[in-house]
Amino acid sequence: MKKILVLLMVLFVLPMAMFAEGQQDTASDPVAAAAAEYFADYPGSRIVPATKAFEAIDAGADVLILDIRRADDYAKGHLKGAVNAPWGPELAKAIDWLPDDQPIYVNCYSGQTAGQATAVLNIAGFKVSSIKYGWNLGIAKTEGYEAYVETTANAAPEASGVRIDPAVKAAAQDYFNNLKSDPKAGSNIVAAAKVSSDFADAVIVSIRKPEDYAKGHIEGAINIPFGEGMQASFDQLPKDNKVLVYCYSGQTAGQTVGVLRMMGYDAASIKSGMGTGNTGGSGWGNEGLPVVK
Repeated sequence: MKKILVLLMVLFVLPMAMFAEGQQDTASDPVAAAAAEYFADYPGSRIVPATKAFEAIDAGADVLILDIRRADDYAKGHLKGAVNAPWGPELAKAIDWLPDDQPIYVNCYSGQTAGQATAVLNIAGFKVSSIKYGWNLGIAKTEGYEAYVETTANAAPEASGVRIDPAVKAAAQDYFNNLKSDPKAGSNIVAAAKVSSDFADAVIVSIRKPEDYAKGHIEGAINIPFGEGMQASFDQLPKDNKVLVYCYSGQTAGQTVGVLRMMGYDAASIKSGMGTGNTGGSGWGNEGLPVVK
């Protein structure tokens, strides 16, 4: 009987010790701790429709619109008042002048890189939301958007001496400076059709709702639904293997990838997720790739 009690105590204490060790590791790493906090107190959504950006422009609201598209596309037309900091090294530099005392709305082309930027910049201490579906699939498809477009370039705000933990700032800048570190997953995005050939051994994570996961998911995918508290399930993911994340259209997967990479995981998102009507023919389901139930 004593042997059984001892065994039970070992089985109980060992996982608790491992959990405590993991907690200490996170606590001792300011970057991982800040990243884990992203989902620990998630506000419900960090994606806003294009109409909300239009309303902010109409009201002259104290909101900075950050356009992370290429400079040539920004020059062809952007939202009124928007400042350009292209995805990559220029966005890394923007950390020195982005304001931490007002909301920031960020747009890219389809919402996927803006999703990553939203996560990384929030982890760094900014108040960022992405504009749903970005420029091509969101803003430019919203009725009356032409009235909110200009071609005049807007100067970046002056550096405001934003206080950021030096380690977190360095990690955020490294994130944007090293987007081409994996030639098969540039910008941390993988084409759906390339998953089986280029990432056959990857761990795949579906962050869609459980009911949608049950209707059909990529074979072998783990389900960790997107939203508050999801970081508690990240410990089941390996840090020595590629992790591919997919959602519905790629936007929340972008946020998740941003958090995972800041926590030390080698993560990328599957382009356009499972696919929706707004993503055209792009996305796992839209491309007719197989799913299981």
